[in-house]
Amino acid sequence: MTITDYTNKYNRPLATHIRKSYRGYLYIACAALCWAVAATLGRAAFTGRLLPSGQALPPIDPLILSQSRTTFAFLVCLPALALSRGTRQLRLPARELGWIFVLGVLGVAASNYFYYVAIQRTNVATAIVLQYTAPVWVLLYLALRGLHKATFQGIAAVALAMFGVALLIGLFRPGGLRLNAIGVIAGMLAAFSFAFYNVAGHRILVRRDHWIVLLYTTLGASLFWIAINPPWKIVAAHYSSGQWGFLVIFSLVSVLAPFAFYFAGLRHLEPTRAIVVSCLEPVFSIALAAILLGETLRTLQSAGIVLVLVAVVVVQMPDTSTGEAIPSVQPGE
Repeated sequence: MTITDYTNKYNRPLATHIRKSYRGYLYIACAALCWAVAATLGRAAFTGRLLPSGQALPPIDPLILSQSRTTFAFLVCLPALALSRGTRQLRLPARELGWIFVLGVLGVAASNYFYYVAIQRTNVATAIVLQYTAPVWVLLYLALRGLHKATFQGIAAVALAMFGVALLIGLFRPGGLRLNAIGVIAGMLAAFSFAFYNVAGHRILVRRDHWIVLLYTTLGASLFWIAINPPWKIVAAHYSSGQWGFLVIFSLVSVLAPFAFYFAGLRHLEPTRAIVVSCLEPVFSIALAAILLGETLRTLQSAGIVLVLVAVVVVQMPDTSTGEAIPSVQPGE
């Protein structure tokens, strides 16, 4: 589809379409920033660092952290949407509801869980590199299905983003990569899950409001975690009020806010572009560590930041060989 064809078909100025696309990039970038902040909070949960009040936060089990983040997000999202829109507006056909539940389990819950397993079995650097192979799988899937042309810009953006992430996390430093069979498998499953909810979420968001999708994906993930870790096991852990307060805040920062932004971005961007822009997460993580924790930014990390930013610019460029406009989802606002 050429730029002229796009303008004629949708009967809207091209400038309006481009403006909506850039709104999608902003949403995805905001999601990446939230996940970077959540990574800092996650380190506090695992290491038992001090709370702002000066009290010590006892370490929290990774399973509880994964389970509570989606459950609390759902419990906040449900009454807010019910009060603002009415319960009738929250109803979905059984077929669509089933697909969104699958998205919540195989996309949101699985990507988070397998990512933590990969970190546990290998290290953070290895887990991040494995998870951020997701853009390759998205691009490959869409190309094989004939849903998106594998353009030079798309391939170059994926390659730049992945290499930039590798530099950011110190993959090429001694000890930067540690292989373990179970950890590698878990990391690849995390990547497949990440790719899945980009592709599947994009399709669902063509028809449904992103807040409704977020509501039912967190519900699906919550029910899955309840089956894996029943409530009585959580009660038996005897977490303090400070820990529960931390878990509530963590759920808002790591799930509710970023997924709301991410799903909003997927309404305006096709999956390859969205998932490449999400590679800003390690950029923000390194920057926050340098600003808030005083950590030194190495030369290779600076180069990685530049490469990721270049990838974000490249991925949003129209294909120069065909003159195609930036594709995006255009559902009702």
